[in-house]
Amino acid sequence: MVNASIFNEYKDKLPKRILDEIKENTQGFSESKIKRVLERALVEYMESRVEPGECVGLVSAESIGEPGTQMTLNTFHFAGVAEMNITMGLPRIIEILDGRKDLSTPMMEIYLKPPYSRGKDIREIALNIRETILNDIISDISINIAEFKIEATLNREKMKEFGITETAVINGIKKNIKGYNVKVTQDKIILKSRGKEESINELYKDKEKIKVIHLKGIKGIKQVLPVRRGDEYIIITAGTNLKEVLGLDFVDSTRTTTNDVFEVAAVLGIEAARQTIINEVFRVIESQGLNVDIRHIMLVADTMCNSGIVRGITRYGIVSEKSSVLARASFETPIRHIINAALIGEEDKLTSVVENVMINQPVPIGTGLPGLVTKVKGDGSKKN
Repeated sequence: MVNASIFNEYKDKLPKRILDEIKENTQGFSESKIKRVLERALVEYMESRVEPGECVGLVSAESIGEPGTQMTLNTFHFAGVAEMNITMGLPRIIEILDGRKDLSTPMMEIYLKPPYSRGKDIREIALNIRETILNDIISDISINIAEFKIEATLNREKMKEFGITETAVINGIKKNIKGYNVKVTQDKIILKSRGKEESINELYKDKEKIKVIHLKGIKGIKQVLPVRRGDEYIIITAGTNLKEVLGLDFVDSTRTTTNDVFEVAAVLGIEAARQTIINEVFRVIESQGLNVDIRHIMLVADTMCNSGIVRGITRYGIVSEKSSVLARASFETPIRHIINAALIGEEDKLTSVVENVMINQPVPIGTGLPGLVTKVKGDGSKKN
């Protein structure tokens, strides 16, 4: 191939990904044009590299923190669906960077395969994904204390809408609640206790259990909303269950996402979790109309994931892993860190920024990075 030798010249100068991209986009170009493109790419690449001693952490912290002060404390709401809220702005940033496992508004964006992505049976698919519990299809539930019975009034319209049959309801109850005879009348389900010594307290507990019996759909998906995005339909959900959703035949597993970083780490691995952190933080910043270089966000994501598990930027997360005693003490609970370090005789090498600032030494970045080594000359006198 004519152009292979040109690209080989730059094999050790440019990353493989950039070379592949240039190769792909310069099909049919003359050798001189390709050479010019490679030269321009090399200049830009060299200028974009970080200088040795550059304080990347501080620059990233300032670059994310300063726009963060302009963020609003808002929650985005989907009109027409009460449960569909999305936490945005500063609360969402804090949620991601703190590494919180319990999200205020967990959600998924489910992409579909054709022909469903073009709108075919979109409503039926959405309802099949949504978790349906017994409480969704009953209009009333009560306890008959005299006869030790639980009576639930069925909402036939809701049953028809969600595609739930009487048999499914009875099987769901029998599977989850033991010690009752189940009978269905025209509009009621009656559960009569078999045990004569059943306490009223147990009866009330069982009544609450009956309400949340899972009948259909995927557990954790509390609400669904089909929306059109560009030329295709996707399903936005309140609640998340990535593993089960990816197993569905009609779901495009290559593009379906969740905003739960820990769930992504458990199902797809740490690299996917890192990418999710980058995407989620960048999405929030972009939605606020702010501009932060993605490399700052990538550095934060790398820091959170470099141990192989997702750790938040808290005293229980990445701060607890710092080798420096003073750096750990500078964040929170200083007395505890210093006492614990003293008890085991821990040594601080003073290799990072924080600990050197604390003891008033030049920090090992920029001009403070190299150490000056000199040879001391003798007085010149010779010993006999």
